[in-house]
Amino acid sequence: MEQTTIALLYDFDKTLSTTDQQEYTFIPSLDMTPDEFWTEADNISREYNMDRILAYMFLMIRQARKKGVEITRDAFNQLGKDVVLLPGVKTWFNRINKYGEEKGVKIEHYIISSGLKEIMEGTEIAKYFKKIYGCEFHYNTNGNADWPCQIVNYTTKTQFIFRISKGALDLYDDSVVNSYMSMVDRSVPYSNMIYIGDGLTDVPCMKLVKDRGGESIALYHKDKRRVQQLLLEKRVNFVCPANYTKNSELEGTIKKIIDKMVVNHELAVLHSLQEKEVEGK
Repeated sequence: MEQTTIALLYDFDKTLSTTDQQEYTFIPSLDMTPDEFWTEADNISREYNMDRILAYMFLMIRQARKKGVEITRDAFNQLGKDVVLLPGVKTWFNRINKYGEEKGVKIEHYIISSGLKEIMEGTEIAKYFKKIYGCEFHYNTNGNADWPCQIVNYTTKTQFIFRISKGALDLYDDSVVNSYMSMVDRSVPYSNMIYIGDGLTDVPCMKLVKDRGGESIALYHKDKRRVQQLLLEKRVNFVCPANYTKNSELEGTIKKIIDKMVVNHELAVLHSLQEKEVEGK
């Protein structure tokens, strides 16, 4: 039987890491607290009617220059080494990939985040992702960040779901992502997608995946009621604690979803074979 692909799509901050990635090392290097930094970013957003993601990237550059903090690609990559991952994340990908192999399916992992791609690429788990989509800086001839090259906000996140489905992973490739493609020809049909996020900022993606036949999971740290509301509003399929350890609730849920997707694929193949048999008579 033809092997099918299942894609796990993750937010990053507070979904794979314990908090926002800038808070571990970068913001303290600016002599600011996280509350001070994000409050100032919000103020900039309101004052200039600026996208909140652009506002925080602008503030990163402005404050880094003011404090003499290095803002090169390599410096951001180094920040990734300080990111603290949630329990079980370090062994999660090998465990889920192995389970997929046992079930005869290929598992692919993707990040879709409003955080910095350069920092995420510096983490020890970066090697497990087929593609990392995040905000990026342009770097001048001296190698310093000087302008946003790519931003990923709460609604533009959804474009990457379309790209992954069609296999148009490169951002410059608009021809494929905007063209019609039947579900049978797609790299990953929506029904084979699992989106994992931590709350309201992920709602557009979670709702899109859910409505198109995939599965969405909202993670919670302490406030379970917040994500339960998403469940009641039918924006997500499941809620789980933010814990990736072996035999955790999240792992059990993901495995059951994979089982379901495998059976659905087998039934689809059987249906197709029976159709062809009828057509051949």
